[in-house]
Amino acid sequence: MKASALFWLLIVLLDASNLTIYAQSVGQTLVPWKTGNLDIHHINTGRGNATFFILPDGTTLLIDAGALDPTAERTLSPRNTRAVPSADRQPGEWIARYITKVMTMSQLTPRLNYAQLTHFHNDHMGSPSSISPKAEQGNFVLTGITQVAAYLPIDKVIDRGWPDYAYPYPQNNSMMTNYRAFVDWQSKQKGTVFERSKPGRADQITLKKDPAPYAKMFEIRNIIVNGELWTGTGTTTRQLFPDRSSLNNSQLPSENMCSIAIRLRYGAFDYFSGGDLPGVVRFGSPAWNDVETPVSKVVGPVDVHILDHHGNRDSQNDNLLAALRPRVFVIPVWSSDHPGHDVLDRMYSQDIYPGDRDVFATDMLEANKLVIGELLNRLKSDKGHIVVRVAPGGATYQVISLDDSNENMVVKGVFGPYQSR
Repeated sequence: MKASALFWLLIVLLDASNLTIYAQSVGQTLVPWKTGNLDIHHINTGRGNATFFILPDGTTLLIDAGALDPTAERTLSPRNTRAVPSADRQPGEWIARYITKVMTMSQLTPRLNYAQLTHFHNDHMGSPSSISPKAEQGNFVLTGITQVAAYLPIDKVIDRGWPDYAYPYPQNNSMMTNYRAFVDWQSKQKGTVFERSKPGRADQITLKKDPAPYAKMFEIRNIIVNGELWTGTGTTTRQLFPDRSSLNNSQLPSENMCSIAIRLRYGAFDYFSGGDLPGVVRFGSPAWNDVETPVSKVVGPVDVHILDHHGNRDSQNDNLLAALRPRVFVIPVWSSDHPGHDVLDRMYSQDIYPGDRDVFATDMLEANKLVIGELLNRLKSDKGHIVVRVAPGGATYQVISLDDSNENMVVKGVFGPYQSR
């Protein structure tokens, strides 16, 4: 065990005030975040990804703010999960309300120091629809991240395309046109800083409030964006994708391949988020379409992994799982495609890596349960917000599932503590 992690573990054991990380019971309201804890909230809206972090010093980060078109035929079909907690509000507003409540409970002023969009898909950033409210100011509508920003101040937004949004081709669809109008207005009128993710760097997302006590034990490392991958040495990178001048339009990297991935480290605890990175190559496609394998080599073992691409059939390949060896998986579900049967089989495989692993899903459709069967019966939780709470110093962590049918933050299940590795 790292010396810093051992120090903090002793603090937790000796100081009764810090034992509140474990003083959590089913049926109670979630115990608020306290200084030194790391909280990771996987928020279920039924309409896409949203992961909210309260870092050890109170710095806040939101990764993604998905909002599928609520009027689309597929969104309303049995193939998709229903809106959570209801369709009375749009996902961006639900996300902002969740964050506001969690921060208020924790005696923090509701504000996002950072927001990051892993890539430009509606289930990660929000899609304009016929019922999207128009912004009170600015020539854009409120959906996903643009709606979150209407309720919460955001200091910095990190995406994969700023400022030209031209890789691997110009981004001019209605979703991106709306987002770019938001970027222009938000930066000029609200002072929000927009940046492109900088692969290899560990100084783009940092602790903002009181970093000194955690300087040697906390880091968020940018692993990859647009195929530019950290080598694992210093801040140097290499490019996985061929020069686009050598590719025709059908061969260009997909949006998912361009996803931002990060590794968060707190003492002995590690967490990996990879957006929708793919790792299973279609027959006849070039080997560089597998992004997970080279990424996994520089990430290394982690404790918790939010599944790439929601666990869709092109993700979580053998190499990624063997390298990351997660103790805990979180599946952000909004479709009956999540997760693929073969993906779940790989996740539980003792041949890929030995040992226990616990799997949690934000929402699991009955159709999935009927088709996949026994493997889904192993889930520790198949519906609700999933909170990972890491103890001061990162030596141990818990997983807490919350009732998502209302905004009361009632605990459904408590798992752990797990020992960070």
